[in-house]
Amino acid sequence: MAKELIAKVNLYVTAGQANPAPPVGPALGQHGVNIMDFCKKFNEQTKGRDPMPLPVIIDIFKDKSFTFVIKTPPSSALLKKTAKLAKASGLAGKETLATLTRAQVEEVAKQKMEDLNTADLEQAIRIVKGTARSMGIVIKD
Repeated sequence: MAKELIAKVNLYVTAGQANPAPPVGPALGQHGVNIMDFCKKFNEQTKGRDPMPLPVIIDIFKDKSFTFVIKTPPSSALLKKTAKLAKASGLAGKETLATLTRAQVEEVAKQKMEDLNTADLEQAIRIVKGTARSMGIVIKD
């Protein structure tokens, strides 16, 4: 018989740096999950990755056990890393912080492909270009 799902928790946790402090502790503690067990498993799976925020979806079951799925980093984090930016523009469209090539955007799109709602690389590139535009990054074709 399948376990009964009682909660689905979505968090952003930095790769290899999960700890019982917020946001992990309060989100899992209210459901009675062993927080340190999650932190150890998450850190083990993300060891060696760049310290980027990773979306993680945690399914919590009635017996207080859990499973989790780690997604790819947000497009904005990948674009900031590629463009070597500390933060995005607060005045997108008026302020340009960086310029990326189409090849660089294509690499980001390929990394995000499994989590995007398209199977077409060209559409994925357009999605990433839209994110870049809203961050103040110009794409040169």
